[in-house]
Amino acid sequence: MKTRNQIIVSLLFCMAGLSAKAQRLPLDSVLARTRANPALMVYDAKASAQDAYATGAKSLDAPKVSAGQYQVPYQLNPNGGSFMIQAEQMFSNPAKLKAKENYMKGLSRATAEDKNFLKNQLIAQAKQYYYERVVLEKKLALLQHTQNLLEYMLRDANIRLTYGKEKLPNIYKAKAELFELDNTREQLNNEISQKNIMLNTLMNRDKQITFTVDTNIVVKDYTTALTDTSSLAGNRSDIKGISRNIDLQQLNAQMEYSKRKPDFGVQAGHMLSYGGMANQYILMASVTIPIVPWASKEYKANLKGISYEIEELQQKKLAILNQVQGQLAGLRTDMSSKKRQLKNYDQNIIPALQNGYKTALLAYDQNTGDLPSVLDGIKSLQMLRMEALDRLQELLTLQVAYERENESN
Repeated sequence: MKTRNQIIVSLLFCMAGLSAKAQRLPLDSVLARTRANPALMVYDAKASAQDAYATGAKSLDAPKVSAGQYQVPYQLNPNGGSFMIQAEQMFSNPAKLKAKENYMKGLSRATAEDKNFLKNQLIAQAKQYYYERVVLEKKLALLQHTQNLLEYMLRDANIRLTYGKEKLPNIYKAKAELFELDNTREQLNNEISQKNIMLNTLMNRDKQITFTVDTNIVVKDYTTALTDTSSLAGNRSDIKGISRNIDLQQLNAQMEYSKRKPDFGVQAGHMLSYGGMANQYILMASVTIPIVPWASKEYKANLKGISYEIEELQQKKLAILNQVQGQLAGLRTDMSSKKRQLKNYDQNIIPALQNGYKTALLAYDQNTGDLPSVLDGIKSLQMLRMEALDRLQELLTLQVAYERENESN
């Protein structure tokens, strides 16, 4: 029995260990979950509501039914007049109803582009936080490498101290630099926790869930990419949103123009006459005359205003396209500069410092150098590698900005 209980406890501990293991989320998984953000679902509900409203666009006005005395004299026992039952129905012009339906259907298409615009912004935020998290992980790995070097040097220095070949202040200097790494690690861990919370928020998950990221990121080459207005207009949701609004205003203009068409009505009534008179009826048709000057003034003014609004939207589209082309050109230039800086770090600056560190370490091993020179070499090498990672983060930030502006998700 005791053995059985031990097995059960062991299994529970194993399951707890597995559940405690942090989940690994690649960038694609994070972006897929971000696309299901509740903020985007709001637009789906709004578009569905607009489509639902459009189904009632062709409804007619309610009929009117009335009943009562008609042309009855005031005497108590009338022998004239009648009791009348009457019904009226107005029929809106079918062209008006069709124009109204088309306009209301166009609302949901504009809402869909608003959703795409917000989705592009959320995707860019997710990429930014994810790349920042990746760079922080790389900095932590670099910090661990530096700690291993310092611990090795400290052990070696303590051995030398016992033989009188090292000075105590140098030992304390190495310990101080080792302890200083703890503060840096604490800061990096805090930033990682913040990025986790931000990413979990975008993915609509528990904000305290921990997960690991894929540090094998790909730096894309956009430095030679060319963008024209047609591709930008086809990619960017805000441009397509403006186009949908232009279409919407054109549908609005058609709806206003349809107001010049007449509506029709039918009126029928049945009169039950008093005093032996014959029963009578009414059957009349009616038509509106919207083209008279005092009635047409409103829709003519609306049509003129809509034409100006369409012109405004067209100019706004051109302004955005011009601005975005300039921004993309600037981003490509900046990315090219960051890549050259990273290449200089990798090929020249860091190798030169590594050689300096190795030279100082070799001199220390041969008792011709001192520990502070080695520690300075380690510290300088770490600082420059951190700076290289900062340049990498700046390059990734530019890449995210380029993809957001070009909407190449």
